[in-house]
Amino acid sequence: MSAEVRTGIGYDSHRLAEGRPLILGGVEIEGAERGLSGYSDADVLTHAIMDALLGAAALGDIGLHFPDSDERWRDADSIALLGEVCRLVRADGWSIANLDSTVVCEAPRLSAWRDAMRARLAAAAGVELGAVSVKFTTNEGMGFAGRGEGIAALAAVALARA
Repeated sequence: MSAEVRTGIGYDSHRLAEGRPLILGGVEIEGAERGLSGYSDADVLTHAIMDALLGAAALGDIGLHFPDSDERWRDADSIALLGEVCRLVRADGWSIANLDSTVVCEAPRLSAWRDAMRARLAAAAGVELGAVSVKFTTNEGMGFAGRGEGIAALAAVALARA
């Protein structure tokens, strides 16, 4: 008898804005000229992962669990929210097999922060570092990300019935 396995995908994007820190994967990107605008800390990487997890478990999306109409979530730390999402997923009988993600932006170059992002995400999700992948790409100058107007992230996860 084979184990039940589910996959989920997630996507998020936010506009870049002056006067905000750039936070991706729970890590503040030092020296970034602009951060992301959003109701919470606007961490698109963590948001995409949360939506992928919730989708795989058929538990809705982050807007359902952390609506921007609720003042409790204003300026929320997305890493803390990821911990809550993982708690919900596990309470529903799932274990997290892996988290794979890609950040799409032209600048800044992010590879220097990859290990820190992976470590923060792994700790928040309660998985081993080897179960977390974070990749970076540009949009070759095309679209909102290519013009430097915002940053997007995509994520795919695999869950197994615990």
